[in-house]
Amino acid sequence: MKNILIHGLGQTSRSWNKTKEILNQNGMIVETPDIFNLNKQSYQNLYQEFAYYCNSQNEKLNLCGLSLGGVLALSFAKQYPEKVNSIILIGTPYKVPKILLKIQGLIFHFMPKSTFQKIGLTKKEFISFMNSMENVDIVTGLDKIEIPTLILCGIKDKVNMKSSKLLNQNIKNSKLKIIENSSHEVNIENPEELASNICNFWKQNL
Repeated sequence: MKNILIHGLGQTSRSWNKTKEILNQNGMIVETPDIFNLNKQSYQNLYQEFAYYCNSQNEKLNLCGLSLGGVLALSFAKQYPEKVNSIILIGTPYKVPKILLKIQGLIFHFMPKSTFQKIGLTKKEFISFMNSMENVDIVTGLDKIEIPTLILCGIKDKVNMKSSKLLNQNIKNSKLKIIENSSHEVNIENPEELASNICNFWKQNL
């Protein structure tokens, strides 16, 4: 079984460093790809490259994604259920918040270019990528997912708490757990509790 941690928008693979360290100490070997090294042109192109990356693995996969990473994991699990052993969704939206995307787009226009360079994107690429997500369909096919699914949300992540509950209601065999002392970036804010939940879930679904 191969374990893959997928970071969110505004993060890099380094965002998993502490979580990965704890998982390794518990005998869990993980891969943490930098998803924007796969493709940064649009969500649709990124997903195609991500799907190619996952399908190139010779084992079944345990996918764990935060936010955008969770959307990618869901998309792959719906299209290639035979390839996935389990999924973990962290702070993952139930629907793409179109109004919020537009507001964020306006804010990003006024942010310095250096803000975006940290995640391997230019300012123009980041805004273009955000716009490409406007019509991403997350909801369709959720009822067809039958693999073990763990849904996690930081207790302070008010934006995604409702989404997490809706995902739990619509995905069979799913469990919802709340991570204490954390908002959206659980992998940075509370990697200890996150790693514990990931490790326990993976061990239960070997």
